[in-house]
Amino acid sequence: MEHVSYDPQGVCSIQIDFDIEDGKLYNVKFIGGCNGNLKAIGRLVEGKDAKEIAEILRGNTCGMKGTSCADQLAKAIEKSLS
Repeated sequence: MEHVSYDPQGVCSIQIDFDIEDGKLYNVKFIGGCNGNLKAIGRLVEGKDAKEIAEILRGNTCGMKGTSCADQLAKAIEKSLS
């Protein structure tokens, strides 16, 4: 199992941590940000295909920002898979 820590840019969360095993996501946790919503994202993606989740979340924005915590998770996943 590979552990990933990612420093997101342009969002309220300050760190995203997750594990990838056999192309699946586990233990997704955000530090900072909208606690309840980010916990929900972690629960929704648990055990799901990492590439599929990145495709779904990529481009999601928050307010007037050009990104979001979900979009940053997609970027973290894509970086870890490259």
